[in-house]
Amino acid sequence: MIILFLGTPAAGKGTQSKMLQELLGLPLIVTGDLLRAAISKRDELGLQAQQWLEQGKLVPDSLVIQIIMKKLQEPICKEKGFMLDGFPRTLEQAITFDKFLKEQNYKLDYVLYYNLPEQVAIDRIAGRRICSQCGTVFHLKNMPPAQENICDHCHGSLIQRRDDTEEVMKERWQAYHEKTFPLVQYYSQQGILLEINADRSIQDIFTDTVQKMHLDKDKK
Repeated sequence: MIILFLGTPAAGKGTQSKMLQELLGLPLIVTGDLLRAAISKRDELGLQAQQWLEQGKLVPDSLVIQIIMKKLQEPICKEKGFMLDGFPRTLEQAITFDKFLKEQNYKLDYVLYYNLPEQVAIDRIAGRRICSQCGTVFHLKNMPPAQENICDHCHGSLIQRRDDTEEVMKERWQAYHEKTFPLVQYYSQQGILLEINADRSIQDIFTDTVQKMHLDKDKK
């Protein structure tokens, strides 16, 4: 089985992908993690990526695609399938990915699209606080600490990341709709897109995901 994850900013697709991985036992490939792993291995592609990052530049699409395609040809992906989070991000990447799937005789089964209203997304991000010591995540409204600005676990101080602001979120939202949202229509036309309301609890979202995929929640 092959599954792609799409979602608006702050929709929680990363959390849902990990929960679905636990249920299905499929390899979960997260683009950012894969890129960091390639760099740490210091293989040819990783070294090329590192050169771009050291210059303070984004790794080019062509190089990211090469790293991903190399990973997807590993035996475990061929045998079991995989779940992909963070790629494709643009229509051009999706078209390239489709060509790769055909070449490898892969079949894309589901594209899970976690949809969240803009204002809800802004509120989620703007209210997020992270412990400066242990990294535990809190939310001022949805999951507040017992003591204001103090971590429940290690009593470290809570901070707001620089990119967890309304201004940055609005920029991310605009970029998402310009570059990534066209994928929703692209995969919908293929008949493999499942849209899921992400404005609910984590468990309710997961239950809906499992039901729409017609999976057995007891499957391990």
